[in-house]
Amino acid sequence: MRYPYPMLDKPNRIWSRQTDQKEDLKVHEWIENVGESVPDWRDYDVTILGVPLSKSSISTSAASENPEAMREAWKSFGTYNLDEDIDLAQLKVIDLGNVKQHVTDIEYTHKQIQEAMVAMRTHHPHTLPLSLGGDHSITAKLVEGWKQAHPNETIGILQLDTHFDLRDPNTLGPANGTPIRQLIESETVQGEYVHNIGLHGFFNAKELKTYADEAGIHYTTMKQARKRGISSVIEEALAQLEDKVDTIYLTTDMDVLDIVHGPAAPAATPGGMYSEELFEAVQIAGEHPKVKAMDIVCLDPRKDVGTKSVKAAVHTMLSFLTGYCRR
Repeated sequence: MRYPYPMLDKPNRIWSRQTDQKEDLKVHEWIENVGESVPDWRDYDVTILGVPLSKSSISTSAASENPEAMREAWKSFGTYNLDEDIDLAQLKVIDLGNVKQHVTDIEYTHKQIQEAMVAMRTHHPHTLPLSLGGDHSITAKLVEGWKQAHPNETIGILQLDTHFDLRDPNTLGPANGTPIRQLIESETVQGEYVHNIGLHGFFNAKELKTYADEAGIHYTTMKQARKRGISSVIEEALAQLEDKVDTIYLTTDMDVLDIVHGPAAPAATPGGMYSEELFEAVQIAGEHPKVKAMDIVCLDPRKDVGTKSVKAAVHTMLSFLTGYCRR
């Protein structure tokens, strides 16, 4: 047997659990790791996957270091959410480690990412995959892997992002500015089943808006979302998708945060979401039964101020799982 799938490596950081408590744990004590034997997958609700790829990033980025940085920050959080009076320790969560990376071959690594999703959907399809990127190029491969494993499903995308991510892969290759366009042009996802929330400012070319309009993509700018309220915008997007798709994939680009709240995103900008708005958005998404997978992408720990952005990413993950607990 190779670890637990041949395209994965163990995480670099494996925390030892030094308590017998069953609730009110620290997050690093709660999330389990794969041991020497294959786990009984029936025991688990959520599987965490690190996808440490950032060679495909348009901006200079060490987002490849984010999965381990988030694991390091787990010790700063407890499983009990005071705001919601929910203890996440009721969930069984296992960290599968990281998708193996090729030193130079991005296409090969993308194939590994897709195969990792197929493996997860084949061997424990009841668990919810939560992927820690890495840059946004990984989303295309994770969603394509889902489609490969579930060819008869219709997939919708709920995207929290400052950018459309509709740049032309024929020009850039499979870079982090292209994943949504890749999914549309490969007919993995129909444009009308993409909802992007958080676009703002001077960071998207008009030609990308034109492409979005022609493809039928739904999008809500940050200004519009703030006027209407983040919760109502997210709820409306989910309501529009739920009757049309079988699975909603949530992709959270950490550059959706205002640069003050998330300085470590390689493309961090002013005018984005506040951290509490992002936490609310992903919690609402986590409550919806058709949201069946999530990723967190585009965070470069080397650019962080203290651990502000990394902790925001962990809080985002835990907020989503709070919503999942409330289903």
